[in-house]
This record gives sequence, structure tokens and C-alpha cells, in this order.
Amino acid sequence: MTAQVVRETNFPNLKLVSRGKVRDIYEVGDNLLIVTTDRMSAFDVVMDDPIPDKGKILTKISVFWFERTSPIIDNHIITVNPDEYPEACQPYKEYLIDRSMLVHKAKPLPVECIVRGYISGSGWLEYRDQGSISGISLPEGLKESSQLPEPIFTPSTKADVGIHDENISFEDASNIVGEDIAKEIRTISFKIYQYGRDLASKNGIIIADTKFEFGFVNDNLILIDEVLTPDSSRFWPMDEYEPGRAQKSFDKQFLRDYLNSLDWPKKPPPPKLPQEVIQITRDKYLEALKRLTGKGL
Repeated sequence: MTAQVVRETNFPNLKLVSRGKVRDIYEVGDNLLIVTTDRMSAFDVVMDDPIPDKGKILTKISVFWFERTSPIIDNHIITVNPDEYPEACQPYKEYLIDRSMLVHKAKPLPVECIVRGYISGSGWLEYRDQGSISGISLPEGLKESSQLPEPIFTPSTKADVGIHDENISFEDASNIVGEDIAKEIRTISFKIYQYGRDLASKNGIIIADTKFEFGFVNDNLILIDEVLTPDSSRFWPMDEYEPGRAQKSFDKQFLRDYLNSLDWPKKPPPPKLPQEVIQITRDKYLEALKRLTGKGL
């Protein structure tokens, strides 16, 4: 199957609300149309080279999880079938199949909900220096990629494109959204992570950590954005897991590792990506989709 590449969408009949690192969001009546492109970001920089079919892969994985976590919390999806989208969307149908969602317009909470079941990335660096992550003290002697005694909740601020998110404490999150809401999103985040972790493990994937976003529709708290994808999570192959080192992965870590090997200051303009790096990254995303859902594109 020939890969389709959509780096950016331009739908003149629709009002563009925002163009994020990966998603183009349009206003459609009282709702939103989210189109997941093939843009790839790393270190908060959007690469010039897209990853073919990445948007379709991410959408399929998110829809898979949105459906399965709906007993835990409602989500923003109205439909993912372009035939059911409003008439104004129909001229762009070929760009919307398998990479879009018509969703309720929510008021997003200004914090991102990160759950860590293993110690990696910025969490590992913070633990190595301070013995804690986001103010949560952890046992001594943990290695890089070690499984934590129990998952921890380490929220962050939500930053604009090109600006780094900032890790904050639970107390900081409570001050931003209110203590009751902070407790509620922490509880729900743990439930979704634990459900996803258990399901993924049956398919040979370790979900080391992940990020969730929530918002309100009227007075109802719902799950929004994306869920347990290779863009929002660290996916590790279970059969190659070994604490004490960085892990092979089904996410963008391969790309990060490549970029770290370059003399690049991690700010725009991004370097040109070799075709091999593009292909391997696509293969890793596709493998995650196949393992989790049992289906390809």
C-alpha cells in the first residue's frame, strides 16, 4: 500500500482554529474537526520531513483507546466516519479518511496529566540529580528504565508550539485547576494508564509513561486530544526490556536518538531527515498499531 503524506491541510470552507505540532483543528458549527497530519516533532521542534501515514496510525490508535476507556470516562469523539461529518467537510473527504475526528468542543484544562510507571527521559535525569520526580521522593538505587514501585502522577504545564512544557508538582496543578479537579484527573489518569498498561502487556508492549489531556463540555469532565499513542507515550518492546539503559521503542525515541547524534542545537531550523530514519520511524509506529489493535492501516 502506497503511503499517503499529509504535512498540512488547508480547507478554505472551514475555519482553522489552530495548527499544532501535529494536528490541524477546524471549527465546524459548535464542534471541532481534528485532522492528524504526518508532521513529526522532536524536542518541541516540528521537522520539515513528515512521516508517511503517521496521522492515520495515531488516529487509529487513539480511537482504539477512546472506545475502550469510555467506561472510565467519557471522551470528545462524536464520530470518525467522514460520511457522517457536516456538509462543509465533504469536499475534503479524501484527506479526512482514517486521520480525522469530529469532536465536541471542550474547554481544555491548562495542565497535562503525565503518568509514569517506569523511570525514563526527563524523569530519570531528575531522579538521578535529586532522588525525586516532580517533588515525589523515590527509593534509592533505581536504574534508568526501572519499573517504579507504583505509578506516579507528574503533571506539567501546557506550552505553545516551540516552547517546552514545564514539569510541576501536584500542589502546583491544584493551584492551577483547583484541588478537587486535580484529584479527579489524577485518579482517572491512573485508571486509564493501568488499563492501557495491562492490555498492552498482553501484546508485548510496555507502556513506560504517557500523557493525558482533559477538558470540560458544559460541566462534564471528558478525555480529549489523543490517548496512549506513540506520540504521547513511551512504548517499549517487552521481549527486549532490560533496566539500566535506554530502551528500544515503538515511539519517536529512535528519532530523538538520531537527532542527539547530530550537532544540532534542538531549535529551528530542523535538520533534514535521511530516508532511512523516516522509514524506520514509520515502521515503529506501524508496529505499535499492529500489536495493539491486531490491525494495520
